[in-house]
Amino acid sequence: MHSLFKLLILLPALALAACGGLFFYPQQELLLTPDRAGLAYKEVRFAASDGVRLHGWYLPADPQAAREPTCTVLFLHGNAENISTHLGSVWWLPARGVNVFLFDYRGYGRSEGTPDLDGLHRDFDAALKVALDRGNSDPGRIVVFGQSLGGALAVTAVARSAHKDQLRGLIIEGAFSGYRAIVRDKLASSWLTWPLQWPLSYTVDDDYKPLQAIGRLSPLPVLVVHGLADGIIPPHHAKALYDAARTPKTLWRIPGAAHIAAFRTKKNQDRLIEYLRGLGCAAQ
Repeated sequence: MHSLFKLLILLPALALAACGGLFFYPQQELLLTPDRAGLAYKEVRFAASDGVRLHGWYLPADPQAAREPTCTVLFLHGNAENISTHLGSVWWLPARGVNVFLFDYRGYGRSEGTPDLDGLHRDFDAALKVALDRGNSDPGRIVVFGQSLGGALAVTAVARSAHKDQLRGLIIEGAFSGYRAIVRDKLASSWLTWPLQWPLSYTVDDDYKPLQAIGRLSPLPVLVVHGLADGIIPPHHAKALYDAARTPKTLWRIPGAAHIAAFRTKKNQDRLIEYLRGLGCAAQ
């Protein structure tokens, strides 16, 4: 009886997750700003096509490290909190000669609105236009970098973008291959919810499915990164995405790295800078 009671309590939450509501965990309060981490930055305010006002930070490359041509990384964060807590994923790039533009999706941080997948794709389109329009970076040297939910979003948003041909590369870390697929993985991880994995997963909107979209990115170079100690998104999602992608494509499976933690070490930071150089970025 105890197990049945627990299952009945879990069902409403699982149903909400299956409908997409638990894909988003926004936080409005910004816990820090880049200057507190010793970074120069500019506030950026812009609007999505439906009028929702959005907020981001532009981190210029350190002038002493930057060389021409300078790349700009457009960063898409994961499903929780906001850019202030995800700053740690990209703070090191300006010192290596790379501009960074990171922004909050609708409903996150200082961005208005309520998050949903259609809206997040609008937000990406608006952010990409901001990155392309900035006068102090080469518009042909934009690299999109998405982590976790941001990685899944990056794949489908770039595949649909009218500006795909103006990008230099796409990097995804800790991304999942589909919304139904990750719901099934999570439900299958417990004997209590295992029987629900198929019926509940089919209530998920899978119109934005990275596994189907990633093959449409070629000839854009794609780098798929996944920590082999990722306890949030199983590494098999990275292999599925890599297999579905067309050339040019690269897969990095990082031993010992947890979820979206591959670039916390200088070794992997150096490796990414070398990869960016191969895309034509003058990173150091």
